[in-house]
Amino acid sequence: MSKADQKRVPRGGLTRRAVLAGVGGAAGLAAGLQAGTSKAETAMALDLDDPEDNLKALIKLQADLSGKDVIGGFPGTVWSWVPGVGNTLLFKSYGIGASHVEQVDDGWRFYHRELLYYMDPVSGEVLAEWDNPFTGQRVEVMHILNDPVNRFYTTKGGPFTFPRPYEIYGDDLVFRVSFFKFQESLMPRADYPVHSAHDMYQSAELWGISGRLSEVLDPAVTSASCVTSWGRMSQWLPFMEMGDRPGSMVFHSHAYKLLGGAAELPADILAYTEKHHPKYLESPKTWVGLSDNRSQYSETKKEIDRRTDGSVPAGSVFEV
Repeated sequence: MSKADQKRVPRGGLTRRAVLAGVGGAAGLAAGLQAGTSKAETAMALDLDDPEDNLKALIKLQADLSGKDVIGGFPGTVWSWVPGVGNTLLFKSYGIGASHVEQVDDGWRFYHRELLYYMDPVSGEVLAEWDNPFTGQRVEVMHILNDPVNRFYTTKGGPFTFPRPYEIYGDDLVFRVSFFKFQESLMPRADYPVHSAHDMYQSAELWGISGRLSEVLDPAVTSASCVTSWGRMSQWLPFMEMGDRPGSMVFHSHAYKLLGGAAELPADILAYTEKHHPKYLESPKTWVGLSDNRSQYSETKKEIDRRTDGSVPAGSVFEV
Protein backbone atom coordinates (compact mmCIF):
# COMPACT_ATOMS: atom_id res chain seq x y z
CA MET A 1 0.00 0.00 0.00
CA SER A 2 1.39 3.40 -0.95
CA LYS A 3 1.84 6.25 1.51
CA ALA A 4 -0.89 8.11 -0.31
CA ASP A 5 -3.26 5.18 0.19
CA GLN A 6 -2.33 4.93 3.87
CA LYS A 7 -3.37 8.52 4.41
CA ARG A 8 -6.76 7.80 2.88
CA VAL A 9 -7.53 4.94 5.29
CA PRO A 10 -10.34 6.13 7.61
CA ARG A 11 -9.21 6.18 11.22
CA GLY A 12 -12.24 4.23 12.43
CA GLY A 13 -11.89 1.46 9.85
CA LEU A 14 -12.31 0.92 6.15
CA THR A 15 -15.60 1.25 4.37
CA ARG A 16 -16.86 -1.51 2.06
CA ARG A 17 -15.87 0.64 -0.91
CA ALA A 18 -12.33 0.90 0.44
CA VAL A 19 -12.14 -2.84 1.10
CA LEU A 20 -13.30 -3.76 -2.37
CA ALA A 21 -10.94 -1.18 -3.89
CA GLY A 22 -7.98 -2.73 -2.10
CA VAL A 23 -7.11 0.06 0.34
CA GLY A 24 -5.26 -1.35 3.35
CA GLY A 25 -4.11 -4.40 1.40
CA ALA A 26 -7.58 -5.94 1.42
CA ALA A 27 -7.99 -6.39 -2.34
CA GLY A 28 -8.74 -9.99 -3.22
CA LEU A 29 -9.14 -10.98 0.43
CA ALA A 30 -12.88 -11.54 0.37
CA ALA A 31 -13.66 -14.97 -0.99
CA GLY A 32 -14.00 -14.84 -4.72
CA LEU A 33 -12.63 -11.35 -5.17
CA GLN A 34 -9.96 -12.72 -7.46
CA ALA A 35 -10.28 -12.30 -11.20
CA GLY A 36 -13.07 -14.40 -12.65
CA THR A 37 -15.35 -14.26 -9.61
CA SER A 38 -19.03 -13.80 -10.36
CA LYS A 39 -20.98 -10.79 -9.13
CA ALA A 40 -23.17 -13.11 -7.05
CA GLU A 41 -20.14 -14.49 -5.21
CA THR A 42 -18.70 -11.04 -4.68
CA ALA A 43 -22.00 -9.87 -3.18
CA MET A 44 -21.62 -12.48 -0.44
CA ALA A 45 -18.71 -10.56 1.09
CA LEU A 46 -19.68 -8.73 4.29
CA ASP A 47 -20.17 -4.98 4.38
CA LEU A 48 -18.61 -4.07 7.71
CA ASP A 49 -20.45 -0.74 7.81
CA ASP A 50 -23.82 -2.51 7.59
CA PRO A 51 -25.21 -3.33 11.09
CA GLU A 52 -26.18 -6.92 10.24
CA ASP A 53 -22.90 -7.70 8.49
CA ASN A 54 -20.89 -5.97 11.21
CA LEU A 55 -22.60 -8.21 13.77
CA LYS A 56 -21.91 -11.32 11.71
CA ALA A 57 -18.25 -10.35 11.40
CA LEU A 58 -17.89 -10.12 15.17
CA ILE A 59 -19.70 -13.44 15.63
CA LYS A 60 -17.31 -15.06 13.15
CA LEU A 61 -14.46 -13.91 15.38
CA GLN A 62 -16.01 -14.73 18.75
CA ALA A 63 -18.00 -17.83 17.85
CA ASP A 64 -19.24 -19.78 14.80
CA LEU A 65 -22.13 -18.63 12.58
CA SER A 66 -23.10 -22.28 12.08
CA GLY A 67 -23.97 -22.65 15.77
CA LYS A 68 -21.16 -25.07 16.57
CA ASP A 69 -19.41 -24.87 19.92
CA VAL A 70 -16.28 -22.75 20.14
CA ILE A 71 -13.78 -22.85 22.98
CA GLY A 72 -11.15 -20.30 23.91
CA GLY A 73 -8.16 -20.40 26.23
CA PHE A 74 -6.68 -17.30 27.83
CA PRO A 75 -3.44 -17.25 29.80
CA GLY A 76 -2.60 -14.12 31.74
CA THR A 77 -1.47 -12.41 34.92
CA VAL A 78 -3.23 -10.66 37.80
CA TRP A 79 -1.62 -7.70 39.56
CA SER A 80 -2.37 -5.43 42.47
CA TRP A 81 -2.14 -1.68 41.92
CA VAL A 82 -1.75 0.34 45.14
CA PRO A 83 -1.37 4.11 44.67
CA GLY A 84 1.82 5.43 46.21
CA VAL A 85 2.97 1.93 47.19
CA GLY A 86 3.56 -0.11 44.05
CA ASN A 87 2.43 -3.00 41.91
CA THR A 88 2.62 -6.70 42.83
CA LEU A 89 2.21 -9.78 40.65
CA LEU A 90 -0.33 -11.78 42.67
CA PHE A 91 -1.28 -14.62 40.34
CA LYS A 92 -0.79 -16.20 37.00
CA SER A 93 -4.17 -17.03 35.51
CA TYR A 94 -5.72 -19.28 32.92
CA GLY A 95 -9.26 -18.98 31.67
CA ILE A 96 -11.56 -21.07 29.49
CA GLY A 97 -14.63 -19.80 27.67
CA ALA A 98 -17.12 -21.96 25.77
CA SER A 99 -19.72 -20.42 23.46
CA HIS A 100 -22.20 -20.99 20.68
CA VAL A 101 -24.71 -18.74 18.93
CA GLU A 102 -28.30 -19.14 17.79
CA GLN A 103 -30.03 -16.80 15.37
CA VAL A 104 -33.57 -15.74 16.34
CA ASP A 105 -36.03 -13.25 14.89
CA ASP A 106 -34.57 -10.07 16.41
CA GLY A 107 -30.89 -10.98 16.76
CA TRP A 108 -28.46 -13.62 17.95
CA ARG A 109 -28.39 -15.42 21.27
CA PHE A 110 -24.83 -15.83 22.51
CA TYR A 111 -24.63 -18.79 24.91
CA HIS A 112 -21.50 -18.65 27.07
CA ARG A 113 -19.93 -19.95 30.26
CA GLU A 114 -16.44 -19.24 31.55
CA LEU A 115 -13.93 -20.01 34.25
CA LEU A 116 -10.65 -18.48 35.31
CA TYR A 117 -8.11 -20.15 37.58
CA TYR A 118 -5.88 -18.21 39.95
CA MET A 119 -2.44 -19.81 39.86
CA ASP A 120 0.85 -19.54 41.70
CA PRO A 121 2.84 -16.70 40.06
CA VAL A 122 6.00 -18.83 39.91
CA SER A 123 4.98 -22.48 39.51
CA GLY A 124 1.71 -21.93 37.68
CA GLU A 125 -0.05 -24.41 39.98
CA VAL A 126 -3.82 -23.92 40.33
CA LEU A 127 -4.25 -22.65 43.88
CA ALA A 128 -6.61 -23.92 46.56
CA GLU A 129 -5.19 -21.55 49.19
CA TRP A 130 -3.20 -18.32 48.98
CA ASP A 131 -1.03 -16.28 51.32
CA ASN A 132 -2.22 -12.68 51.14
CA PRO A 133 0.93 -10.49 51.20
CA PHE A 134 -1.04 -7.46 52.38
CA THR A 135 -2.80 -8.99 55.40
CA GLY A 136 -0.60 -11.98 56.26
CA GLN A 137 -3.68 -14.21 56.15
CA ARG A 138 -3.89 -17.53 54.33
CA VAL A 139 -7.22 -17.62 52.52
CA GLU A 140 -9.23 -20.04 50.42
CA VAL A 141 -9.17 -19.15 46.73
CA MET A 142 -12.47 -18.66 44.91
CA HIS A 143 -11.84 -19.19 41.21
CA ILE A 144 -14.08 -17.58 38.61
CA LEU A 145 -16.81 -20.10 37.72
CA ASN A 146 -19.51 -18.20 35.85
CA ASP A 147 -22.35 -20.19 34.31
CA PRO A 148 -23.92 -18.65 32.35
CA VAL A 149 -22.57 -15.37 30.99
CA ASN A 150 -24.96 -15.00 28.08
CA ARG A 151 -25.29 -12.05 25.70
CA PHE A 152 -27.88 -10.99 23.17
CA TYR A 153 -26.61 -9.35 19.99
CA THR A 154 -29.01 -7.19 18.00
CA THR A 155 -29.10 -4.30 15.57
CA LYS A 156 -32.16 -2.86 17.30
CA GLY A 157 -30.67 -1.22 20.38
CA GLY A 158 -29.55 -2.36 23.81
CA PRO A 159 -26.08 -2.80 25.35
CA PHE A 160 -24.80 -4.96 22.47
CA THR A 161 -26.25 -3.05 19.53
CA PHE A 162 -24.46 -2.88 16.19
CA PRO A 163 -22.56 -1.76 14.17
CA ARG A 164 -19.46 -1.76 16.35
CA PRO A 165 -16.42 0.38 15.50
CA TYR A 166 -13.65 -1.53 13.75
CA GLU A 167 -10.21 -0.93 12.31
CA ILE A 168 -8.37 -2.57 9.43
CA TYR A 169 -4.60 -2.74 9.01
CA GLY A 170 -3.61 -4.90 6.08
CA ASP A 171 -5.23 -8.28 6.75
CA ASP A 172 -5.87 -7.48 10.42
CA LEU A 173 -9.43 -6.68 11.50
CA VAL A 174 -9.86 -5.34 15.03
CA PHE A 175 -12.98 -4.60 17.07
CA ARG A 176 -12.35 -2.56 20.22
CA VAL A 177 -15.01 -3.09 22.89
CA SER A 178 -14.99 -1.42 26.32
CA PHE A 179 -17.35 -1.93 29.25
CA PHE A 180 -17.25 0.36 32.28
CA LYS A 181 -19.40 -0.41 35.33
CA PHE A 182 -20.34 1.87 38.19
CA GLN A 183 -23.33 0.58 40.09
CA GLU A 184 -24.59 -0.24 43.55
CA SER A 185 -22.56 -3.08 45.03
CA LEU A 186 -24.15 -6.46 45.68
CA MET A 187 -22.25 -6.37 48.97
CA PRO A 188 -22.70 -3.07 50.85
CA ARG A 189 -19.85 -2.17 53.18
CA ALA A 190 -22.06 -2.24 56.28
CA ASP A 191 -23.07 -5.86 55.64
CA TYR A 192 -19.81 -7.15 54.14
CA PRO A 193 -17.03 -5.03 55.72
CA VAL A 194 -14.34 -7.66 55.14
CA HIS A 195 -15.26 -8.56 51.56
CA SER A 196 -16.46 -5.28 50.02
CA ALA A 197 -14.34 -2.29 49.01
CA HIS A 198 -17.18 0.22 48.58
CA ASP A 199 -20.94 0.63 48.47
CA MET A 200 -20.52 1.24 44.74
CA TYR A 201 -19.01 -1.43 42.51
CA GLN A 202 -16.63 -0.10 39.86
CA SER A 203 -14.80 -2.02 37.13
CA ALA A 204 -13.70 -1.87 33.51
CA GLU A 205 -13.21 -4.56 30.87
CA LEU A 206 -11.20 -3.67 27.77
CA TRP A 207 -11.29 -5.99 24.75
CA GLY A 208 -9.39 -5.89 21.49
CA ILE A 209 -10.94 -8.61 19.30
CA SER A 210 -8.75 -9.28 16.28
CA GLY A 211 -8.64 -11.68 13.37
CA ARG A 212 -7.87 -11.97 9.68
CA LEU A 213 -9.97 -9.86 7.35
CA SER A 214 -9.56 -12.48 4.63
CA GLU A 215 -11.25 -15.11 6.82
CA VAL A 216 -14.02 -12.82 8.05
CA LEU A 217 -14.95 -11.78 4.50
CA ASP A 218 -14.82 -15.35 3.18
CA PRO A 219 -18.41 -16.68 2.91
CA ALA A 220 -17.07 -20.24 3.20
CA VAL A 221 -15.66 -19.50 6.68
CA THR A 222 -18.20 -19.58 9.51
CA SER A 223 -15.65 -19.35 12.33
CA ALA A 224 -12.57 -17.19 11.82
CA SER A 225 -9.37 -17.43 13.84
CA CYS A 226 -9.28 -14.86 16.62
CA VAL A 227 -7.04 -13.45 19.34
CA THR A 228 -8.65 -11.23 21.98
CA SER A 229 -6.65 -8.92 24.19
CA TRP A 230 -8.47 -8.65 27.53
CA GLY A 231 -7.76 -6.24 30.33
CA ARG A 232 -9.76 -5.73 33.50
CA MET A 233 -9.55 -3.30 36.39
CA SER A 234 -11.65 -3.96 39.46
CA GLN A 235 -11.84 -3.72 43.21
CA TRP A 236 -10.20 -6.29 45.48
CA LEU A 237 -11.49 -9.83 45.06
CA PRO A 238 -13.85 -10.67 47.95
CA PHE A 239 -11.98 -13.86 48.90
CA MET A 240 -8.87 -11.74 49.55
CA GLU A 241 -10.73 -10.18 52.50
CA MET A 242 -9.11 -6.78 51.97
CA GLY A 243 -12.08 -4.60 52.93
CA ASP A 244 -11.64 -1.01 51.80
CA ARG A 245 -7.85 -0.93 51.71
CA PRO A 246 -6.62 1.43 48.96
CA GLY A 247 -5.80 -0.28 45.68
CA SER A 248 -7.28 -2.28 42.85
CA MET A 249 -6.81 -5.37 40.70
CA VAL A 250 -5.43 -5.40 37.17
CA PHE A 251 -5.96 -8.44 34.90
CA HIS A 252 -4.06 -8.81 31.62
CA SER A 253 -4.74 -11.74 29.27
CA HIS A 254 -4.89 -12.80 25.66
CA ALA A 255 -7.64 -15.22 24.64
CA TYR A 256 -7.04 -17.57 21.73
CA LYS A 257 -9.87 -19.24 19.84
CA LEU A 258 -8.87 -22.91 19.86
CA LEU A 259 -9.90 -24.05 16.39
CA GLY A 260 -8.97 -27.63 17.29
CA GLY A 261 -11.19 -27.59 20.38
CA ALA A 262 -10.40 -28.38 24.02
CA ALA A 263 -7.55 -30.70 23.00
CA GLU A 264 -5.49 -27.57 22.31
CA LEU A 265 -5.66 -26.45 25.95
CA PRO A 266 -2.45 -26.90 27.97
CA ALA A 267 -2.35 -30.51 29.14
CA ASP A 268 -2.35 -29.66 32.87
CA ILE A 269 -5.22 -27.20 32.52
CA LEU A 270 -7.26 -29.65 30.48
CA ALA A 271 -6.68 -32.48 32.97
CA TYR A 272 -7.58 -30.26 35.95
CA THR A 273 -10.73 -29.02 34.24
CA GLU A 274 -11.84 -32.50 33.16
CA LYS A 275 -11.50 -33.62 36.78
CA HIS A 276 -13.02 -30.63 38.59
CA HIS A 277 -15.12 -28.54 36.18
CA PRO A 278 -15.84 -30.56 33.02
CA LYS A 279 -19.01 -28.68 32.04
CA TYR A 280 -16.89 -25.61 31.22
CA LEU A 281 -15.45 -27.45 28.23
CA GLU A 282 -18.73 -26.95 26.36
CA SER A 283 -21.23 -24.10 26.08
CA PRO A 284 -24.63 -23.97 27.83
CA LYS A 285 -27.40 -25.58 25.80
CA THR A 286 -30.45 -23.99 27.47
CA TRP A 287 -31.23 -20.30 26.99
CA VAL A 288 -32.09 -18.57 30.27
CA GLY A 289 -31.74 -14.97 29.11
CA LEU A 290 -29.49 -12.36 30.66
CA SER A 291 -31.06 -11.92 34.10
CA ASP A 292 -29.49 -15.17 35.35
CA ASN A 293 -25.94 -14.23 34.34
CA ARG A 294 -23.29 -14.91 36.96
CA SER A 295 -20.14 -13.08 38.02
CA GLN A 296 -17.37 -13.77 40.49
CA TYR A 297 -18.91 -11.12 42.72
CA SER A 298 -22.41 -12.66 42.67
CA GLU A 299 -21.12 -16.20 43.18
CA THR A 300 -18.79 -15.24 46.04
CA LYS A 301 -21.64 -13.39 47.77
CA LYS A 302 -23.74 -16.56 47.58
CA GLU A 303 -20.91 -18.53 49.18
CA ILE A 304 -20.44 -15.95 51.96
CA ASP A 305 -24.18 -15.95 52.66
CA ARG A 306 -24.23 -19.75 52.71
CA ARG A 307 -21.40 -19.94 55.22
CA THR A 308 -22.88 -17.24 57.48
CA ASP A 309 -26.54 -18.30 57.10
CA GLY A 310 -27.15 -14.81 55.74
CA SER A 311 -26.29 -13.08 59.01
CA VAL A 312 -24.68 -9.64 58.75
CA PRO A 313 -22.29 -8.04 59.18
CA ALA A 314 -20.38 -10.95 57.68
CA GLY A 315 -16.95 -11.61 59.16
CA SER A 316 -14.06 -13.57 57.69
CA VAL A 317 -15.16 -16.80 56.02
CA PHE A 318 -12.20 -17.56 53.73
CA GLU A 319 -9.31 -17.45 56.20
CA VAL A 320 -7.78 -20.91 56.55
